[in-house]
Order: sequence, then C-alpha cells, then structure tokens
Amino acid sequence: MISSRGSGPDLGARVGSVSLPNPVMTASGTAGHGAELGAFFDLGEIGAVVVKSLAPEPCPGNAPPRLVEVPGGMLNSVGLQGPGVEAWMESELPGLLAGGARVVASIWGNTVEAYAKAAAMLAGAPPEVVAVEVNVSCPNLEDRRRMFAHSPSATAEAVAASAACRRPRWAKLSPNVTDLTEIGAAALSAGAEALTLVNTVMGLAIDTETRRPALGGGGGGVSGPAIRPVAVRAVYDCRTAFPDAAIVGVGGVTRGVDAVELMMAAPTRCRWGRRPSPIPGPRPGSWPSCGPGASGTECSGSTS
Repeated sequence: MISSRGSGPDLGARVGSVSLPNPVMTASGTAGHGAELGAFFDLGEIGAVVVKSLAPEPCPGNAPPRLVEVPGGMLNSVGLQGPGVEAWMESELPGLLAGGARVVASIWGNTVEAYAKAAAMLAGAPPEVVAVEVNVSCPNLEDRRRMFAHSPSATAEAVAASAACRRPRWAKLSPNVTDLTEIGAAALSAGAEALTLVNTVMGLAIDTETRRPALGGGGGGVSGPAIRPVAVRAVYDCRTAFPDAAIVGVGGVTRGVDAVELMMAAPTRCRWGRRPSPIPGPRPGSWPSCGPGASGTECSGSTS
C-alpha cells in the first residue's frame, strides 16, 4: 500500500478508535515524559509518545537504589515517581506538543477514586492527547494493597472510573496473574478500547555482600529482553480470547524483529523502549495479514 503523499508505504494503524500514522510508540516509563527524545528525532515521526504514569497528586517514588542490572534486562523499583497530572500538563505536555507528538497519557492510583480524579484532570487536555492508558499495576489501598491488575473486579472498577477522561482508554495489564484473559475480559467489559500487554514481571535481587535486597524498595519489576517471551505469550493468549480487541504489545522490544514477533502473536501495533509466516495456532488459517494498515497489535519495549 502506498501513502496518499506518494512518499512510501502507508504504515497507518488504528488502536480502537485512535488512528496513528504508524504502529510504533514509546513504552511508558522508558524515556521520562518523552520530550527528552526530541533531541534525537522528530517526535511526530512515531505513532505516539506514551508518557510515564501519572497520579492525581505528586508522588516521590521509592527509596534508592531504584535500578539494578539483571541477566537479560534490569530490575526497577522507581515507585511511579511523578509530578502529578496538573503539573505535568503545565510543565511537560507543552514540550511534547511543540515537538509535534501525539500523546498517550498514562494514569495510576491507589484507590478507585484516585483513578477517577486523575482521569477527570485530563478531560480538558488538548486533542493531541489521543488516549489514556490506565495502568492498573498498582497497590489497591482498599483491598489490602493487592494489585488492581490481579483482580478482575478491581481492574474493572479502575477502568470504569477512568471514563472521566473523555478519551479512549487502554488498560495496561500485569503478566503476574494465573489467567490474564480473565483480567482482560474485565477491562474490556468496563470500557477499555485496548489492552496494553504487558507491564513488568515481578522480581527480586539480593546483594550477597549485605544480604539484603539490592533495591531500596525491596522487590521490583523486571524489564528488557528477558520478558519478551512473556509479552508474546500474553499477546497471543489475549488475541485468541478476544479476536476483535485492539492490543498493544509491550516488553523487551529492542530490535525490529522483536516488534515483528509481537505483531505475529496478534496481528496489530508495537511499542519500543528498550509477518512473515503465521505460527501454528488454535485457529489455523485465521491469521490476518500483518503489515501496513493491518488490524491487530501495537508494539513497545521495556516498561516501568
């Protein structure tokens, strides 16, 4: 397919109701709030910039150390540090817009009310904020700090509360569950237009000299190439369960072929941060074409 401008292939893609010029986005948390990348390339050239998750109020994050290298990636316990939605809109968003970026704002909260508040604060954002990613990999203070993403009902409540953003919602899910499709079904039923798969994998590193956790927050999330097979499996399982849902693939994308693998797992869009022949599946012959304009999965890299 050739673009209407005659300048090459049309790489246009859709995530639910959101149209993007191509299927590549940044992974939330891998480049701060995104404007930093403008020194290296035109932000308008990628599909969208997905910013670091924002709470309604400023969050100081976890105690250091926050990062430690592990085989195949890194373990992080940043703790969702951020300025809060209001400060982000005043100080960070203008730089993204000046760089021509399409923006996906990511939100989080420790209560359902916090999700609703963060979403409502984004209702007045400019149209360049094309969607809101609801990051449910957060402790729920109303349920003994159990992760929202580990409960179908809590996930549904957070996604439903985020409707106040008045924008398409994408639910960012955790792979640290027994049945991800159960959580995905809850998110979709609550109004999510897309599933972002996946967040980091829970891990722990021990400093053998001090005999204590290497991270100040104790455990953390593993990201990088080591988790790509986890992301591929999550995307594949959810595409099988929800053949018509939009899926954004995230996790361990460092090369073009990594993005292709995620696209083959669920033909659509891909994020980086850090389809040739279809593979055998439960529905032989049912794979759509994977290429410009194809419906299926966005692609992203490591995430935090």
